[in-house]
Amino acid sequence: MLEKLYPDDTAASTYDIDFEQLYREGIRGIIFDIDNTLVPHDAPADKRAVGLFRRLKKIGFKCCLVSNNKKQRVDMFNREVHVFTLENAHKPSRKAYRKAMHLMGTNTASTISIGDQIFTDIWGANRAGIRTILVGQIAKKEEFQIVLKRYLEKIVIHFYKRKTADK
Repeated sequence: MLEKLYPDDTAASTYDIDFEQLYREGIRGIIFDIDNTLVPHDAPADKRAVGLFRRLKKIGFKCCLVSNNKKQRVDMFNREVHVFTLENAHKPSRKAYRKAMHLMGTNTASTISIGDQIFTDIWGANRAGIRTILVGQIAKKEEFQIVLKRYLEKIVIHFYKRKTADK
C-alpha cells in the first residue's frame, strides 16, 4: 500500500535535476509544485527560479505550476516565469494533473511531476499515472499542518529507502 506514495526518483533539490536527460528520455512536460519545491513558502520567483524556467523553455519543455494555493499566490510567482498555472488544485486529486497535461499538450508518458511533499505532490501525480521526482524541501519553516505531515512522510521515506536499497 505504501508503494502508492513512493516517488519514482528523488533529488536533493529541483535545481540538481538533469533536465537535459529527462528531455532525452522523452519527457516534454513538467508539472511543478511551487512552495518549498522552487522557492521558500510564499516567496516570489527568484533569480534561480527564473533562470531555471528560461533554461527549461530553451530545452523545449512545456511547464505548468500546480498548487493548492490561491490564484494570487500562484500568479505572484508566475509573474516572472510565464508558464501554465493551476491554483486551488486540491492535490492529491488527479483532476489538476490531467488538466495540466491538457494545457501542455502532453500525456502520462511524456510528463513528469516534481514536488517536495509525498501526500500531495507525489501521491497526486502517482494517482494520475505520472512519473514523479520528490525533492528536498527548500525551507524548514512551515505551517503547522505541513509539519505534522512531514513526520508521516519520514515513515514513508524510511520504507522507500529500504525498498530501493534492496534493488
